[in-house]
Amino acid sequence: MKSAHVLQHVPFEGPGCIRTWLDQQGFLISTTHFYRDETLPDIQQIDFLIIMGGPMSVNDEIDYPWLAKEKQLIRRAVDRQIPVLGICLGAQLIASAAGARVFANHQKEIGWFPVHAVNKADSCFCFPAACTVFHWHGETFDLPEKAVLLASSNACSHQAFQIGANAIGLQFHLETTAESAADMADNCRHELVAGDCIQQAGDILNAPAEYYLQANRLMDQVLTYLWSRRARP
Repeated sequence: MKSAHVLQHVPFEGPGCIRTWLDQQGFLISTTHFYRDETLPDIQQIDFLIIMGGPMSVNDEIDYPWLAKEKQLIRRAVDRQIPVLGICLGAQLIASAAGARVFANHQKEIGWFPVHAVNKADSCFCFPAACTVFHWHGETFDLPEKAVLLASSNACSHQAFQIGANAIGLQFHLETTAESAADMADNCRHELVAGDCIQQAGDILNAPAEYYLQANRLMDQVLTYLWSRRARP
């Protein structure tokens, strides 16, 4: 059976609609919960690697020593051409594992805001010209060497990128459900201060249902794309 492994950093940032897609495709799903267990899988037993978000920084290796081993695993997965998807912190981890600098963005971006497509090359995933997606991030990154920028926003120029055929990093949360958005708002409410690109909890949680549907459909497309581009024996 094909196997997908999820790297989850905090209890309130799970795979959301990604799990639904994996279940529908018949994947055996395993998870490393770093907040209670640092055990990493055998890379040879993974067919798809999913890296979730979290409030910590990729640079916090003193406070979270497992970050170094996690980056090593990500680097090996990308090199082995295993499909790799990183969400928010996960995207920053892919960038860091590829040698790029991760640092504080000039402003935080929290809530439902649009991103627009940058790349339209046939060799990469193509985002819609514009779409409204869910954000919760305060850091950004330099574009890794050999990476292709896929999407950008007014608040953060590097929103999505692709390395080779098999790795995509997303600063935003296409996996978000109404339940997961509520969990993030509840656990990270202290970040909802006044800001040009920071919505308050009521605006986040009262977003139109269509926002979730469109984001989740786009998430399915990203996952399907990565799985279709996997290296075959």
